[in-house]
Amino acid sequence: MKKFISWNVNGIRACEKKGFRESFDLLNADIFCLQETKLQEGQINLDLPGYHQFWNYAEKKGYSGTAIFSKEKPLNVIYGIGSAEHDSEGRAITLEFENFYFITVYVPNAQEELKRLDFRMDWEDKFLNHINELKKTKPVIFCGDLNVAHKEIDLKNPKPNIGKPGFSNEEREKFSILLENGYTDTFRYKYPDVTGAYSWWSYRFNSRANNAGWRIDYFVVSDDIKERIIDAKIHTEIFGSDHCPVELTLNI
Repeated sequence: MKKFISWNVNGIRACEKKGFRESFDLLNADIFCLQETKLQEGQINLDLPGYHQFWNYAEKKGYSGTAIFSKEKPLNVIYGIGSAEHDSEGRAITLEFENFYFITVYVPNAQEELKRLDFRMDWEDKFLNHINELKKTKPVIFCGDLNVAHKEIDLKNPKPNIGKPGFSNEEREKFSILLENGYTDTFRYKYPDVTGAYSWWSYRFNSRANNAGWRIDYFVVSDDIKERIIDAKIHTEIFGSDHCPVELTLNI
């Protein structure tokens, strides 16, 4: 059994000052993933004994970025998804292990008035190609801030947010297509009808205290291992970011 954690830290240097290390130690994951690290190489020195560290930085300073910390050394590491246009933003890291591929991903935000929707749609197509190629040889697990609430159950106020970034028809449809390609949303697999389960809350309007949130952080597995899902959790008790960590335990 392995335990995986994913967390959009909204700036690891800021999160480190808000108890990141204590949360990291408490969660004690086999693989711990970060999104939106917002730094360049050399701007932080995280001492995490027992973990191999892999970082993917955006060219733009203080923007995007991903990281994976793994107890087991991978066989191979891939940075990005093979697209120069997208890979300059440090949005994905793939680790290859003997029995599976593991990916952390920070999906582009469509932004206000969907001004970056075309970029987002192109990313979706290329990311799906990336994981489908991997899936030909061994099971795939991916996690991260996917910047989409898939169904109305996945956000507190669906009606006024229809067509907004993260809940546009286009983004939701792309996630549906991804799942139809042979992937499973692990939280909904375990908890299909649970309401009020969110992983991100705006810093405005006292949203977190009122649980007016969105579930946009996911663990997704290829269908060939969905029967091995033990549990999926959302750690709403952990603070330090506008997102909270999400967890997958898997018999693999």
